[in-house]
Amino acid sequence: MLTVIDPSPGSLPDTTGTGLLTKRTAVLGVGVVTLDILLEVAAFPREDQKLRAAARHRRRGGNAANTLAVLSQLGHRAAWVGVIGDDADAHFVLGELDRIGVEHRFAQCRAGAGVPTSYVCLSQSSGSRTIVHHRDLPELTAAELSRVPLAGYDWIHFAGRNPEETAAMLRHARRERPGATLSLELEKPRPGIEALLEGPDVLLIGKGFAKSAGATHPEAFLRQMIGRTTAAHCFLAWGAVGGYVIGADGRFWHRPAFVPARVVDTLGAGDVFNAGVIHALLGGFAGEDALQFACRLAGRKCGRLGLEQLCDGQAEPT
Repeated sequence: MLTVIDPSPGSLPDTTGTGLLTKRTAVLGVGVVTLDILLEVAAFPREDQKLRAAARHRRRGGNAANTLAVLSQLGHRAAWVGVIGDDADAHFVLGELDRIGVEHRFAQCRAGAGVPTSYVCLSQSSGSRTIVHHRDLPELTAAELSRVPLAGYDWIHFAGRNPEETAAMLRHARRERPGATLSLELEKPRPGIEALLEGPDVLLIGKGFAKSAGATHPEAFLRQMIGRTTAAHCFLAWGAVGGYVIGADGRFWHRPAFVPARVVDTLGAGDVFNAGVIHALLGGFAGEDALQFACRLAGRKCGRLGLEQLCDGQAEPT
């Protein structure tokens, strides 16, 4: 059964003064930043149909960048490293990172390249988003990450993209920053992605990745995954059903989705879920409580357009 919550600021407890965080922790995100062009439409168009958009939005997007944006709101020092072009769109997205307090001084610029762009149809009737993505920008390499000083980061989050390079990055991060927690997002299947199961402390798995692996029962899927990875926790976001987590001790938990009174925008909900998990685990909460908080935060996001002012101060699992 889905639990309906009020997506107003009071639905996430304000812990200012008591605080989930005892210090301002630092999170480095390794992944992609994009330009998102959103068109709000009454309903998703049929093939060969012409229709008018109700609104158009130009935003900074990208899985890792979205997760960092939320972590910055939650009080963490957030930094992004990845590849960027040098065109006008690149200046826009980097300016947006500045505006929301996400550092990017170690970004690798590719001269003459553009920013990866997502064209998004956002249905006003359902809140669903349909994405067409264009990218011709090379991925970040392990050699480039090796030049980034990792000292001072409490958590390093990786998007599971280029498996060979990302595997080398995980090994490098483990050597150079052994005290940091390493997390890995598995959003979609990629050739050789199994190589990334060795190295992370936390796996953040998307429904798309699980379904592509033939998963029909989340518990069975997660029990298989936890046996194949070094991770102490495997989290699985499953949309309107909620989320799941399993620990290395075999304990399995499910938490229902927190659905707002009206679903407005689901774009980036998985990135928000990941931020909620990272935030709660950094605060010392157990896996099941981190799952609860992540589902609540992702649900709140679905009730509003974009990520602006998603978190009013620090929020704590309840």
